[in-house]
Amino acid sequence: MEFGHIRRMQDTRFPYEVAVILPGEYFVSREPKVVYTVLGSCISVCLRDPLAGVGGMNHFMLAAPSNTEGHENWADSGRYGSFAMEMLMNDIFKRGGKKERLEAKVFGGGKIYEGTIDIGAQNAAWALAFLEQEGLSPIKADIGDVCPRKVYYFTDSGRVLLKKLDRLVAGAIAQEEGKYRKKLQQAPVQSDVTLFLE
Repeated sequence: MEFGHIRRMQDTRFPYEVAVILPGEYFVSREPKVVYTVLGSCISVCLRDPLAGVGGMNHFMLAAPSNTEGHENWADSGRYGSFAMEMLMNDIFKRGGKKERLEAKVFGGGKIYEGTIDIGAQNAAWALAFLEQEGLSPIKADIGDVCPRKVYYFTDSGRVLLKKLDRLVAGAIAQEEGKYRKKLQQAPVQSDVTLFLE
């Protein structure tokens, strides 16, 4: 099964199977599915080609490694936003999607860490800049604020159900994101993706 590592579940509220994505994961399908995730400072970008009937969503935590200045070293940040976007787009193209027909939606980027750099705002700005560079303008964006979000994305219609969570939940999400971020920063970067700016 493609995307076999992605957890699936049934939810009686929805007619389709739900694919649950975690930080660093993405999911694409030509079959009607619901893609679900919870976002704190992370970003999810949803892309869909309505003509080809293919859509998907990613979930990334950081735009680029913390030791990268500017966007010159995107190729070295394979598991970050640049990689998440390239993988999402490439899988949509493999299933018949065309770049010029893509609809984009962006969610997340909440400020859930108090007294620190606003990682969520940086992530959101990066995602919007990436889409602009690719010639894509989001038809919907719900970014920033201080609340975590639950996002349900319907791959067949592009419909989104979004729920802003209580600010009290942000602490638990921030703790989980912090663990994952530390793991990313300690692990060596490995990537066979080469990105370039025109």
